[in-house]
Amino acid sequence: MVEKQVVVVDVINLAKMKKVLITVVVLMNLTAFAQEKNTPTAFKKRVLENAEVDFLLSYYNQDGTHSPVSGGIGSEKLTDIASNIVVAVPLNEDDVLTIDVGVSSYTSASSSNINPFDNATSNGVYGTPWQSSSGASKSDQLASVSANYSHSSDNRNTLWNADVSFSNEFDYTSIGFGGGFTKLFNEKNTEISLKANAYLDQWRPIYPIELREYSMYGANFQNNGLFSGVPVLDQNGNQSTDYSPSAFTPYTSSNRNSYSASISFSQILTKKIQMSVFMDILKQEGLLGTPYQRVYFADKANFYIGQSQYIPVYNSEANKGVYHLADDKERLPNSRFKVPIGARINFYINEYMVAKTYYRFYKDDWGIQAHTASIELPIKINSKFTAYPIYRYYTQTASQYFAPYEQHISTEQYYTSDYDLSKFNSNQYGLGFTYTDIFTKAKVFILGLKSIDFRLNHYQRSDGLSANIASFGFKFEVQ
Repeated sequence: MVEKQVVVVDVINLAKMKKVLITVVVLMNLTAFAQEKNTPTAFKKRVLENAEVDFLLSYYNQDGTHSPVSGGIGSEKLTDIASNIVVAVPLNEDDVLTIDVGVSSYTSASSSNINPFDNATSNGVYGTPWQSSSGASKSDQLASVSANYSHSSDNRNTLWNADVSFSNEFDYTSIGFGGGFTKLFNEKNTEISLKANAYLDQWRPIYPIELREYSMYGANFQNNGLFSGVPVLDQNGNQSTDYSPSAFTPYTSSNRNSYSASISFSQILTKKIQMSVFMDILKQEGLLGTPYQRVYFADKANFYIGQSQYIPVYNSEANKGVYHLADDKERLPNSRFKVPIGARINFYINEYMVAKTYYRFYKDDWGIQAHTASIELPIKINSKFTAYPIYRYYTQTASQYFAPYEQHISTEQYYTSDYDLSKFNSNQYGLGFTYTDIFTKAKVFILGLKSIDFRLNHYQRSDGLSANIASFGFKFEVQ
């Protein structure tokens, strides 16, 4: 999901940053040791001359009106701040170890409504899909680390690599591993690459609060737990004891495994044209639905908690104080097969401009077909500065399991109201700037500044979702 995340600096985040700094120091010492120990007796150009450190920072915000947590309506306001430190260490002439450590923190109006009933006043308990709740699910932090080891042959025509990764947030943990092989032919004008990866993930399922309470207390939940003494209202605003989401059952498995294999072919066609084609095969198994995303059925009666005067305007932002109780959580098949196929063509126009084009076709067995096309035009301003406007277009069909708010039928086997699986198209406009100094004249302690990269992007989707993304990157060379 993109598309979905201001920062809360707490003890956990400070501890994570300490680990990052320790990692950097250790790798710098490792670099010095490796360079001293592996000094070649005969000249041989190194794959990476000196250790490099990248500092990356991004800010993302979005808004929309189709919250999947609220069954396809409601605020999608989200902000996310992410930072990464990437350290590449030459172990010798041929081998490079790269470590990537990242931390991100987000706040989300949508996920806050996993429990929308934290708003309590003298008028009672209420919530609304159009406002953020103050509950614990309003924000979260994600920590990730990955390591990649690559080896190049003496003639630099063969390269293989292996990688491992780990990430964790409040309700989800991912472990990944994989590798790749690249071969260059024809005086390095032709390149073939093979890659394979596996991710073994684990959910810690969190369900919408009313479904959790119902699973513990059954039809008697109004006399127990969080909703003890809290009136449930029917469509007409009258108190009722008939709410019974009998379709809900907890997931029996919490694993999600993903496997991918890809092949790419790259060829320099002329002095001015370079082309590559690629194909990926991806397979997912396990819990592929999101446990806390609600679904509402058209053939079931509606029940609410909150202020009855807002029931007639429930579907609009005029709703300030009532929440529709879920009929069930999202249900999706336990397998998904995806195949993207695409191509890139780069055209050298002149010494000041290059056109980078991209196209991808995507198809899966959930009924989605998609097309992506983009173009980037790096424009060289002078020897150190480059500007690059970017445009990307995307369109997809809807999954066979998608329907909007309150349009599913309870007899269906699978259902979701997540608009990421709906029919839509999107446009993304961007502008970037790069500063490059191969001589690293600017210094920060032992780090020489090689480049600065800055990008701004605006994203607009046909279902009303919009987002802005700003990213900064600083590349240093350890000297």
